[in-house]
Amino acid sequence: MKNDHPLLMLALLVIVGSVAATYGQSSTMKFDFGPGKVAKGYTQILQTTTYSKELGYGFEPGANVSCLDRGLKDPLRSDLCTGDQPFFFSVALPEGNYNVTIMFGDSQAATTTTVKAELRRLMLEKVHTAPGTFVRNTFTVNVRTPQISAGREVKLKDREKTSEAWAWDEKVTLEFNNTRPSVSAIEIEPTNTPTLFLLGDSTVCDQPSEPFNSWGQMLPVFFRPGIAIANHAESGESLKSSLGAKRLEKVLSILKPGDYLFIQFGHNDEKEKGEGVGAFTTYKASLKQFVAEARKHGGLPVLITPMHRRTFDEQGKVTNSHGDYIEAVRQTAKEEKVPLIDLNDMSKSLYEAWGPELSKRAFAPNDGTHHNNYGSYELARCIVEAIRSSKLDLQKYLYKGTPRFDPRHPDPIDSFSVPASPQSTKMKPLGS
Repeated sequence: MKNDHPLLMLALLVIVGSVAATYGQSSTMKFDFGPGKVAKGYTQILQTTTYSKELGYGFEPGANVSCLDRGLKDPLRSDLCTGDQPFFFSVALPEGNYNVTIMFGDSQAATTTTVKAELRRLMLEKVHTAPGTFVRNTFTVNVRTPQISAGREVKLKDREKTSEAWAWDEKVTLEFNNTRPSVSAIEIEPTNTPTLFLLGDSTVCDQPSEPFNSWGQMLPVFFRPGIAIANHAESGESLKSSLGAKRLEKVLSILKPGDYLFIQFGHNDEKEKGEGVGAFTTYKASLKQFVAEARKHGGLPVLITPMHRRTFDEQGKVTNSHGDYIEAVRQTAKEEKVPLIDLNDMSKSLYEAWGPELSKRAFAPNDGTHHNNYGSYELARCIVEAIRSSKLDLQKYLYKGTPRFDPRHPDPIDSFSVPASPQSTKMKPLGS
């Protein structure tokens, strides 16, 4: 039969276009770093390769890198790009989850590299190679945009369009950090993996600048390839404001059956005023709304009590600065039969193990709410331990061999070694 009906032809064109787009996105992007011979199927990256929207890949402006060729026969092991300070490399990608495989190593020198993605999400912690050795490491990263559907998008704060722009732009950005960060090759492949979504406030979100950090930024390093952490939390948000900014709507628009949604609010909700506003009224009702919407879309919600602020009494015990909001989360989890991660209880043990003075070293300077890299790493370990102790199916994605964690015995702060990123600020995150 001849397909000459205009509407039928249009439908066929749409289908063909969709298949073509899908096929185009299914191919692996491969980059060979350095000035030597280029491996077959790879795109060469030189120290002059600067990112632009037209090119679609390259080092971010200001990168101080040296790209070297050691003259080996293997084109991937022969050359590399390295530096004595952190540098960033970006690749334009559609929204989705991607497996990123990086080859590290140098035939003539040792390398030590920590990799963060987007806004300082910790992906690989201290990858070390001896001279002449090479290793490949893979992680799964999530890339997102503000768009939800035609005419609808997340209502971004001003800071999300400036200092936090990398969290929402058209590319994935990788930070290479540590004593001698180096990269020989990168492969990026789209993957239809499960996603762990995070919704919450400044203690959860991807903080853009030192000295601030959150447990949501540290969480990815504990998960093996095969699941992506999509952090949709944002500073200053309550359940109500997050709904108003369409953050839940955005998550639901891309959430797949079997995906997880971790929900941690409270720091800002408890400051909202008005008739009928309170922990056991509006706050609890909103928590139930988030749970119901996630379940409606096939998601698996998990409620998290907010961690304590750094408030101690004269006996060195943590005092409750959240009022009834902690109990409201616990009640909601029980009533809705939702898994509960009691981070409030675990943070009490953690802070008291440090004590009033040492605990200051886990927070940003002169801040009793927001943590630094060390503090957020320890809280992420609390989350991981709760995932295992709660026997969530999610635990199968954790790296095997990850040690158990008792918040009463935190990691020694002097042995903590996640390097600071180059971005810094004196401006506190929204919320307190």
